[in-house]
Amino acid sequence: MLRRWRLAALWAVCGVLIAAVKFGAGAPTTAAVVLVVFLVLAYLFSPGAFPRPESTADAVADGRPVVYWRPGCPFCLRLRARLGPDAAQLHWVDIWQDPEGAAVVRGITGGDETVPTVVIAGEAHVNPDPAWLHDRLTVPS
Repeated sequence: MLRRWRLAALWAVCGVLIAAVKFGAGAPTTAAVVLVVFLVLAYLFSPGAFPRPESTADAVADGRPVVYWRPGCPFCLRLRARLGPDAAQLHWVDIWQDPEGAAVVRGITGGDETVPTVVIAGEAHVNPDPAWLHDRLTVPS
């Protein structure tokens, strides 16, 4: 559980330390800006920026597309950000939280845990272009 938050905590701690140095040097405005930037980065790289993770068993049950991801992955973050509100149409499986999901990804990628891996209509796509996935979600059924 803690492993999922490690990168976010690192961003936050670095931001606090740099802001403290800037504040001590007599630049409180710069300190505040630095702190805000680092805290935003901490949030973006945390599991909190993603929809609530599900188990693989729950995700594949209804046939909606499944995204296998992990916290701290910049490509997962890019996919999540570019999908915007449409991300709610997908199931999000955190492979660090769900060993079955990690096994699925390793099976798809030949042993690696390369994410994001998207399974849509039974077909797997490793690190797909967000625009491509967005187009698949907005096509009328």
